[in-house]
Amino acid sequence: MRRVLNNLTFRVLVAIALGVILGVVSPGTAKAMRPLGDTFVNLVKMVIAPIVFFTIVLGIATLGDLKRVGRVGGKALLYFEVVTTFALAIGLVVVNVIKPGAGLDVSKLAGGDISRYTTQAQQMTFVDFVTHIVPANMLEAFVRGEMLQVVFVAVLFGVALSALGETARPALTVFEVLSKALFRIVGIIMIVAPIGAFGAMAYTVGNFGLRTLIPLGKLMLSVYTTMFLFVFVVLNIIARIYGFSLWRFLKYIWE
Repeated sequence: MRRVLNNLTFRVLVAIALGVILGVVSPGTAKAMRPLGDTFVNLVKMVIAPIVFFTIVLGIATLGDLKRVGRVGGKALLYFEVVTTFALAIGLVVVNVIKPGAGLDVSKLAGGDISRYTTQAQQMTFVDFVTHIVPANMLEAFVRGEMLQVVFVAVLFGVALSALGETARPALTVFEVLSKALFRIVGIIMIVAPIGAFGAMAYTVGNFGLRTLIPLGKLMLSVYTTMFLFVFVVLNIIARIYGFSLWRFLKYIWE
């Protein structure tokens, strides 16, 4: 029983249920819980860019040989593009079958001015997109959370450290420690995940009503159906082709 109570997923589900109850019983109080959900999301977003940066830098730098880095990078890029295409295709099929947004009264949703985003999208050409990958300032990429720019900077750092050889060993040691520290921070953040889930669900039900749970449920069904098909069909086929066990891999990354 203690193992169940200490399980993070169980705690999150309980928190969501409590959030739904509060949203139904006291909508006014539930609306005031929004900062809990927003703060948790900000905590997660806070560590994404640094984790991506250190993971890529360490991954490239520890390979050593730059020719090997190029071969592995090329294969990784090709794999990423092909497998992402399958993932997108599965997601599109699932969402068009389940239709999670069907019947949702969008007139009651909070609106905002999105014209500046749509205008930017229309004006950005392919050349602009490629140019945008290179940040004018390294730190600016982290501050704004521009992931493509963060990845670009990380690749440059990784290649540079790899080229330095043994000279870069002290820096790699520091980077490795920082990477472990960031993952420890993620573990700390996950402790408060139930509080964030409670706040987000309480606000949602209190602000938009209990019927909002129907499209939310359909959305979650779409997400988990897509992940199930991707893992046990696409990834399973890849595992069989390259001769490793999907089940052993899933057990290894279970947490």
